[in-house]
Amino acid sequence: MKPLTDAEIRGSLVNAGPGEGDRMPLPGLHEVLWADREYLGWRDPGSPQRGYLAYWRDGRAVGVVLRASEVRLRAGSAICSLCNTPQPAGQVTMFTAQRAGRAGERGDSVGTYICADLACSLLIRIAPPQYEMLPSPAEVVASRASLLTERLDVFVGRVLEDA
Repeated sequence: MKPLTDAEIRGSLVNAGPGEGDRMPLPGLHEVLWADREYLGWRDPGSPQRGYLAYWRDGRAVGVVLRASEVRLRAGSAICSLCNTPQPAGQVTMFTAQRAGRAGERGDSVGTYICADLACSLLIRIAPPQYEMLPSPAEVVASRASLLTERLDVFVGRVLEDA
């Protein structure tokens, strides 16, 4: 992923209210390993139900404000809809995003299950063991990264729909 600056992230929010980008807390951008990311995702330490993601979409920085459900999955397992990784249920959360534009002004939102820590890019890089008859671990990680980006584009496309 090409690095994002503070200003690019703050200006990229497609579903934020006036001034929300200015008040948004950012993670330590100097610590981000951009080459190991498809998107930057983080939770607001001052408001645990709030999360954000930002990435490059068609050469443009796009950011989305997320709200985590207050109801947590308690037992069993769940699958993140972005990285498609099965995990213990408590590590996957329903996030909603107000839709952009007029749809959002009407109160429309979309939701999906995402890793609670919004760290899908890190999770997909856990390489599987090498087996002779299967793709190499590097090929598996590259495929996971490509599919993660496709799924993220679909979710963000739903946020932007009719904007």
